Amino acid sequence: MIEATVTIRRAVEKVFAFCRDFRNMPRFLGDVMAVERLDRVTYRWTIQGPLGLRVNWTTRVTEERANELIRYETTSPVLRTRWELHFAPGPRAGETKVREVMRVPLGRLGSLALALVGKFPAGEVASNLHRLKQVMEVGRVTDTSHSVAGKFAQRPGRSR
Repeated sequence: MIEATVTIRRAVEKVFAFCRDFRNMPRFLGDVMAVERLDRVTYRWTIQGPLGLRVNWTTRVTEERANELIRYETTSPVLRTRWELHFAPGPRAGETKVREVMRVPLGRLGSLALALVGKFPAGEVASNLHRLKQVMEVGRVTDTSHSVAGKFAQRPGRSR
């Protein structure tokens, strides 16, 4: 199990709504290039993996409590990855504490296998949450750690 937390200077309702629309995920997830909604709870994600390989997978929302929790998982029965996003009021008014929990297939063995191909889930989860904070607070990403090279590069003449 991998876990990280961030506090965002935005109301819980705004952060939850942004995260619940999975089409926003490519804006801050380092290896997610696109997300297509298939139905209310099912999405097709395009991930850029090691060696530049693009992979599609399908995720399904398995539990949702408005402004509190989103649980989702890949639909692959063999190598199922599970995530939880927990939302709670932050220490100050107008802030939201977001905690992400990720369960990698095969536990520590799965994490080790990912590390061998250059993927470090613990670093990725923390970096992804930091980028979510940046997008929600300032509207753009500056943290490019644990992301596809060039994905978040600012392009001349393009505003965010």
